Amino acid sequence: MVDVFQLFAVSAVVMGVSQTIARERIFAPLRERLGGKDTFFGYLVSCSYCVSHYAAFALVPLTGTYAIDVTVGGWPGRVLSWFLSSLLITVIAAFFRVVFWFVDETQGLVKRRQRTEEEETATKRLIRKRAEQKVTPEERSEPPAPDSH
Repeated sequence: MVDVFQLFAVSAVVMGVSQTIARERIFAPLRERLGGKDTFFGYLVSCSYCVSHYAAFALVPLTGTYAIDVTVGGWPGRVLSWFLSSLLITVIAAFFRVVFWFVDETQGLVKRRQRTEEEETATKRLIRKRAEQKVTPEERSEPPAPDSH
């Protein structure tokens, strides 16, 4: 059985690799060349969940992260262990992706809130400055108008 830390580490790597290939700008030319989400092959590299399968299929044997032991022997057992371990890592990577999405969204909300507060403060300063410019010094010291009877 594989170490739990290694299982989660490989899952995190799978999540990062699949997110990078499917979403980041550096791989945009590849996604566009394959037709984006409008074609079969383009969709396979535009979907981070899909890409995570390929990454897991490659990384499980490279890292020896066979998390699921099967009772079937021989090459069918090895293939089944590889396949099921890859699926497990893909599912864990999907959960990591959800967690990181919430973290990223939370950071985005905080940044938007800060930007909004800064914009409101700048707007208030501008309004105050314009109001002060409209009032001349003579108008500020002008006596009140007499009452008319």
